[in-house]
Amino acid sequence: MNKEQFELLAPAGDLEKLKTAIIYGADAVYFGGEMFSLRAGAGNLTIEEMKEGIAFAHERGKRCYLTINIFAHNEDIEPLTSYLQQIKDLGLDAFIVSDPGIVDLIQEVIPAAEIHLSTQANMTNYRTAGFWHKLGVKRLVLARELTLPEIRQIRENIPPEMEIEAFVHGAMCISYSGRCLLSNFMIERDANRGMCAHPCRWKYALVEEKRPGEYYPVEEDERGTYILNSRDLCMIEHIPEIVGSGIMSAKIEGRMKSIFYVATVVHAYRKAIDAYFADPEHYKFDEDWMRELKKVSHREFTTGFYFHQPTNKDQNYQTSAYTREYSFVGLIKEYDEETGFALVEQRNKMTLGEEIEIFGPDIDFFTQNITEMLDAQTGENLESAPHPQQLLKMKMDHPVKPHYILRKKK
Repeated sequence: MNKEQFELLAPAGDLEKLKTAIIYGADAVYFGGEMFSLRAGAGNLTIEEMKEGIAFAHERGKRCYLTINIFAHNEDIEPLTSYLQQIKDLGLDAFIVSDPGIVDLIQEVIPAAEIHLSTQANMTNYRTAGFWHKLGVKRLVLARELTLPEIRQIRENIPPEMEIEAFVHGAMCISYSGRCLLSNFMIERDANRGMCAHPCRWKYALVEEKRPGEYYPVEEDERGTYILNSRDLCMIEHIPEIVGSGIMSAKIEGRMKSIFYVATVVHAYRKAIDAYFADPEHYKFDEDWMRELKKVSHREFTTGFYFHQPTNKDQNYQTSAYTREYSFVGLIKEYDEETGFALVEQRNKMTLGEEIEIFGPDIDFFTQNITEMLDAQTGENLESAPHPQQLLKMKMDHPVKPHYILRKKK
């Protein structure tokens, strides 16, 4: 497998994130429309936004996949049929689907559609892969519960034209590849129709039947009570193993994350993947890539099921909170080379004199203090910028470009 055959696939929760993912190095993006996606809480894309996003991607030689991966009920079929009629000519590169009835429906409405089997379908063996191949599925998004040897065995026993995709980074579900009923049972929000409330991250206690109101902590070695709380998946240290297993699309989870998250994670994996394919024989992991990943909101990391069955070390019993050491404070919109000032869209409060880091798709990062900051409309000198998406003019120590990101350590 060469670099052109291997794909870095990034989440696009909305149009801005789609463009950010591509600018920062994704080969393809996946996103949901306004209906029939398993991330109802994400911004998702309207049909007009899809048109713009697809055009943006295709102009740069990148691909766009639409998730229609709910498990449909009878009432979903007619509106889904109508929706497919509306989007059939957009130029989508593939549809990510988990329900066999929806596979059949897409093929009926859009005969030339490329179908990718969602991880929700729990694809765990090569016989099942053969079944889906007969139904016209081109790519398998594997269940997260497979080890690298199992993935290699699937690769060896499926047609050569069938592709394998797998998650390499992001949140892990406590249930089998997302097939969870906890949310539906507890608050009637169906995880399999895009409305999961993540009750696996809640704090639990034990109540004895005849003693209502008397709560006893559920403890494991006095470490805490988050008994269903998985760490986040991270495989950036294992790019050679991923490639060697037959996976050709490395997928990042996070359609509900910020553009700061998307840019940072895509950028780090892009550098690791490029370094590996530049010289596989002498490839060496750079710890800076991991340090970059830890600058965005994250839980502690795990390699999931890739090397072994997860143990208690792959859970966090103390807290479900994220580690947030850096804040996303600004986005570069324009840069004037003559004056050295950049037009910056504020995303979190910045104050004169603070130290910030600036990074972009074609650089690592540099550090500087905020020495000059003006209101872009009035030209007024500012001591701080507390207003969301306020436009500022800021003096830069080094040349910057649109889409560079400003962050500061908390």
